[in-house]
Amino acid sequence: MPEAKRSSLELYRLKRIVEELESKEGKATELISQYIPPGRQISDAMTNLREEYGTSANIKSKSTRKNVQDAIECIMQKLKLFRMPPENGLVIFCGAIPRAGPGTEKMETYVIEPPEPINLYLYRCDSKFYLDPIKEMLAEKDVYGLIVLDRSDATFALLKGRRLDIVETITSGAPSKHDAGGQSARRFQRLVEIAAHEFYKRVAEHAEKIFLPIENLKGIIIGGPGPTKDEFYNGQFLHYQLQKKVLAVEDLGYTEEPGVYELIEKSQEALKNVEFLKEKKLVQNFLYLLAKSPNQVTYGEKEVRDKLSKGMVKTMILSSGLDSFRVKYRCASCNEEKEVTYSKSQMLSKSGREQCPKCGTIMEEVESKSIVEELGALAESTNAKVEVISTETDEGKMLLNSFGGIVAILRFASQE
Repeated sequence: MPEAKRSSLELYRLKRIVEELESKEGKATELISQYIPPGRQISDAMTNLREEYGTSANIKSKSTRKNVQDAIECIMQKLKLFRMPPENGLVIFCGAIPRAGPGTEKMETYVIEPPEPINLYLYRCDSKFYLDPIKEMLAEKDVYGLIVLDRSDATFALLKGRRLDIVETITSGAPSKHDAGGQSARRFQRLVEIAAHEFYKRVAEHAEKIFLPIENLKGIIIGGPGPTKDEFYNGQFLHYQLQKKVLAVEDLGYTEEPGVYELIEKSQEALKNVEFLKEKKLVQNFLYLLAKSPNQVTYGEKEVRDKLSKGMVKTMILSSGLDSFRVKYRCASCNEEKEVTYSKSQMLSKSGREQCPKCGTIMEEVESKSIVEELGALAESTNAKVEVISTETDEGKMLLNSFGGIVAILRFASQE
């Protein structure tokens, strides 16, 4: 059976972990990365780790030797929890991470089930964790080429996951059909057709230069006003490898960049699995309900949190651009707990001193989570669907800037 696609929240969490791991560095070559593919036995990995443990006894530096051996032991303890690798394999990162200065290292271990099957068995000990295979899995792979043209210009764009890039626009230089002047209509028409033919050849050359080198090109969509797009496609000016990748030819009212956006809107069936469109649809649905049935939606951290606690949320939409954190404090005197939301700048500037509302004692920070993680976990506990969207689209930017990056669609219209 094919593996179920990971949710946007799971992918967000994995990306955050990878970003965190990327920032870590050991004081020597003592950070271990262990990759185990799904077909490999756990016992094989254990045997290899025992051998590495023995080899590490030859490390001259006492502290480095201890840290490497401690990390190997930690990985072996984690592997004992598995009878066999998960469906996509297993990745473990472990090592002593310096905190402030010498002697402040703390052993950290991260166990990751990758989003797709890994095909390598690897043990690596270095000053940085080896993250390239995981990062490659998280990169958007499917790419779509877009061509919008009429007889005056052609625009080329690339749609990759959540990102749309307008690559370039070229002009034809072809004479207008309405500028014949004193020339005969037939001769002028012939000149127009020759110029159009040359322009189509240039469009094909640019398309070949832009699209042909892309290994993961899923398809090409062509659009434009009038018959030009059909003449270009039916004339088979494109390189044969690109011609067979054309998914649709759409009639448009616009050209250049506005035409590209219109082409995406009109090609929703061909692009139904592209994250760019999925994110746009999510926000557009929220905006539609906000206008037509405002009691069925809510937005803002306080309001969404309240509806989550009552089990009223059907779908929560969060922006990946949120930089807030939910911090939990506990009073050592009376065990009173308090939770506060801070922005990233407040986290960096705050003194960490929160006063207990019950007894006035300075409280201790016991936990800190990103607001996306914290609200995501709360939503999951109430069986609400969670969608984390980027700020790459106009809708994604609107979600963050106009609604604070936190909105929800409710299971039923609120009476409050």
